Amino acid sequence: MTTLKIHNIETAPEGSKALLESSQKAYGMIPGLHGVLAASPQILEGYQKLHELFTQSSFNEEELTVVWQAINVEHACHYCVPAHTGIANMMKIDEDITEALRNETPLADSKLEALRTMTLSIVRNRGNVSQADLDAFYAAGYEEKHILDIILGLSQKTISNYTNHIANTPVDAAFSKFAWAKK
Repeated sequence: MTTLKIHNIETAPEGSKALLESSQKAYGMIPGLHGVLAASPQILEGYQKLHELFTQSSFNEEELTVVWQAINVEHACHYCVPAHTGIANMMKIDEDITEALRNETPLADSKLEALRTMTLSIVRNRGNVSQADLDAFYAAGYEEKHILDIILGLSQKTISNYTNHIANTPVDAAFSKFAWAKK
């Protein structure tokens, strides 16, 4: 049962209409999450801006996917895991990476696994990571800016994951074939 309204351009508050129009233009549809966020123009704008900034961060597409999906899976987001599976497919991310993230199994690439491990450490420990965690992350080839970029991605995912939990946002038809539930 959806507990928050999913807006469209006609029903959205005035401040969200242009933001939903940009979602429609960017995705060819208005994602259900964006429709829910539209109730507050500020959160919709903030979410869209965080998404834009994170995609412009120091991470490549595989690394973006690792951060997004590690957080989505850890938060058990029924909406974001399928959505980011579809996005990963559109970005031509190796299916082995996607499946490992969805199934919480180690990634074959040790650098990507170090990124997944650090992302989960930040999430699980609410930012209180150990020096040993940092040292292992840096030894894998990452730098301080990457820690901050993970936090940026986490900010975006906290908005979407928590909203989807409260709203019980239905998975968009485009992503329904990637349905997922935490094991």
